[in-house]
Amino acid sequence: MTDETDLALYVHWPFCVSRCPYCDFNAHVRASVDQEAWRAALLADLAHEARALPGRRLGSIFFGGGTPSLMPPETAAAVIRAATDTWAPAPGLEVTLEANPSSVEAARFAELAAAGVNRASLGMQALDDAPLRFLGRAHDAAEGLRALEAAQAVFARVSFDLIYALPGTSVAAWERDLSRALALGTEHLSLYQLTVEPGTRFATEAAAGRLVLPDPDLAADLFELTRARTAAAGMPAYEVSNHARAGAESRHNLAYWRYRDYAGVGPGAHGRRGGLATQRRRKPENWLAAVERNGHGAEAETPLTPAERATEALVMGLRTAEGVDLARLARLAEAPLAAVLDERAVARLVREGLVAPDAHRLRLTERGFPVLDAVLRSVAA
Repeated sequence: MTDETDLALYVHWPFCVSRCPYCDFNAHVRASVDQEAWRAALLADLAHEARALPGRRLGSIFFGGGTPSLMPPETAAAVIRAATDTWAPAPGLEVTLEANPSSVEAARFAELAAAGVNRASLGMQALDDAPLRFLGRAHDAAEGLRALEAAQAVFARVSFDLIYALPGTSVAAWERDLSRALALGTEHLSLYQLTVEPGTRFATEAAAGRLVLPDPDLAADLFELTRARTAAAGMPAYEVSNHARAGAESRHNLAYWRYRDYAGVGPGAHGRRGGLATQRRRKPENWLAAVERNGHGAEAETPLTPAERATEALVMGLRTAEGVDLARLARLAEAPLAAVLDERAVARLVREGLVAPDAHRLRLTERGFPVLDAVLRSVAA
């Protein structure tokens, strides 16, 4: 298991077969990729972080993207080997890889498991063909279910994503999909309401009036249904959009939400280490050229003030069911809580039933989670 001093490692693989219309991640379509050059560059970028973070224990590795299941298994193996040679692995080291549930990528699952991946996160996104077409996914529903079965056969731990609150949805339709998802036997589900992100094709469609999302009242009903049904099934929400059986929470993502140190390598990857905010160059070609030129792909390593660190910890921690440790928040701020937390606003939110009355932690109630953004605006000093 991990503890609060363990390091998390994020590795970004930026390539995809196609660009989904809702996606604003750092994802790129390329006709070809020089796999040997990319493997060498990832290892060099990792070595830069290793020099900056000596003597740490490694709690988790997360291959994100893009589509990391397009990565050759030997590249994943090389990165895992380098990371665990550099940092002592914690017992039960969690190694997650995001994967598209296509038959081509599912054929690599056994090799990726042999490379050291022990947790798969599948981008299912929907369980029927019509919403998959709307979301621009390359797989169909049957292919996705076969890939999920293949993942469950070789990986110790499996999660999958669904996107809900699509145009034309209803409470009854989402309840049927949610029941199907809960019956598929995974230990973890990531359930996201569709949002229109700037710069995406869906943003263009929405601006033209061709894409209309459910109204806020229906979206709230869907959110409440999601939390109630997953909790009743033994997979309660431990973060706004993430649901897990006890002990199956994503250790890597908890490192972010608990505001622990994490190293980020690969194009566009962010990190937090020792009070520094690190950022890699975003465009794959620019990142690769920077690694070849400098030995790493870092674009910026920016010191954070104590107040900035405390505010980040507040914003991240309030996403979780456990909330934020107030004593730690004050330590990060290097100042009284009032420097980062509007205590009068907190007291008002407690009276309104949006924040739990707790002298040691700041955490939302069930009524508070649907209005998380408004709560954050209120409590940040």
